Amino acid sequence: MSAQQSQRIKPSPEESAAFGQRLREERQATGRSLSDLAKALQVTKGYLSRLERGKAKPSKGIIESIAHALKIDPGPLKVLAGDLPDDVRQILYHHPEDAPTLLRETFGEYGSPAPARKSDNSAKSIPQKKQRREPLQKELYELIQADCFDWLEHRAPDSIHAVVTDPPYGLKEYTSEEKQKLRRGRGGVWRIPPALNGYTRSPLPRFTVLTHEEKDSLQKFFAQWAIRIQRVLVPGGHVFIATNPLLSHLIYTALEEAGFEKRGEIIRLVQTLRGGDRPKNAHKEFENVTVMPRSCWEPWGLFRKPCRGRVQDNLRKWKTGGLRRLSEEQPFGDVIKSAPTRGIEREIASHPSLKPQAFMRQIVRAALPLGEGIILDPFMGGGATIAAASVVGYRSIGIEMDQEYYKMAVQAIPKLATLDLDNGKGPSHLSRGHADRQPALFS
Repeated sequence: MSAQQSQRIKPSPEESAAFGQRLREERQATGRSLSDLAKALQVTKGYLSRLERGKAKPSKGIIESIAHALKIDPGPLKVLAGDLPDDVRQILYHHPEDAPTLLRETFGEYGSPAPARKSDNSAKSIPQKKQRREPLQKELYELIQADCFDWLEHRAPDSIHAVVTDPPYGLKEYTSEEKQKLRRGRGGVWRIPPALNGYTRSPLPRFTVLTHEEKDSLQKFFAQWAIRIQRVLVPGGHVFIATNPLLSHLIYTALEEAGFEKRGEIIRLVQTLRGGDRPKNAHKEFENVTVMPRSCWEPWGLFRKPCRGRVQDNLRKWKTGGLRRLSEEQPFGDVIKSAPTRGIEREIASHPSLKPQAFMRQIVRAALPLGEGIILDPFMGGGATIAAASVVGYRSIGIEMDQEYYKMAVQAIPKLATLDLDNGKGPSHLSRGHADRQPALFS
């Protein structure tokens, strides 16, 4: 981060203590004593001890030296010391209300949570209690604990009007073995950052560790899944499928080979602090190198089962064939500004891949052009799709094989669906009854 411009913010006593605790844990993890590290840094043992006890303020130079000596990324230490890189400052400046979530997902909440420092330019805090809307109509949805392959085999053909899903596109991360590791905090394919004071950033599957054989299995899995989905969809029915830039080509090929038409991609613009890392254990040597780009978007593949006849004929008979417009003047767009899933939603449903209602309500609404039909999510997870469908008044079916996630969704869906996003203070397109308005990307 030394190559980037940064802004120095005086750390609070709580943050100084957090920096010291992080430093002590990193030092102990390498088995080095205070004397050993002090000698390597060419500082006194007393000064290093004061840093670890939060009694001294580190300089930029000493942080870089510590990171080099311990072979760690200096970034988290710099942030704890109040040193924000320019790109981080830009994100937090443009997304002040999302700042806690962004930092929590990236670095974890090191140290005991402290009240936010007041500033004339600071955004108002988000109320802890959200307003709830009218009772959810539970007759709108059906939840089923089953293997979606088995369920699809027995479902009547031409009986589903759209699919909106975020599947386990790594597959490996949702095997019984890997889910057990995730729940035990042991890792496996899941990247689980080290905890500090009980706080960690969200675990993420490491798709770069998949072998050629596992990628081949992934494509075969989706090839069989696509055939089954194609059978139950009505002509002109759309599939919205979440993926990522590393694996999307495998899923898209499988869907096209099953007979689907690729209709484009929905780009979820979500600015997180993931990616952009320097080479592991060589941050200082290659400080101007980024191993992978910082993630700023998420692709959702958009596919359609071929229409029977003209689109207008298909709409009259099957109620499908296109996407629901935002209004008479504005069509549905393929780029949607988003944000990481909010903390209040993760408290309701702690599924590791939970998507935010602010985004889901928009794409779910677009999936039924006339507002009629059934939405299917065959990989329901925490229930975000079903909750979004309930908000816009659509019928839906959610399938989930994992018993714990199924139970989670049963409890979470009514709560997610009745959330008043931003408590009425955010853009009106996020509120119930106004989910048809995407924010303008260009003025």
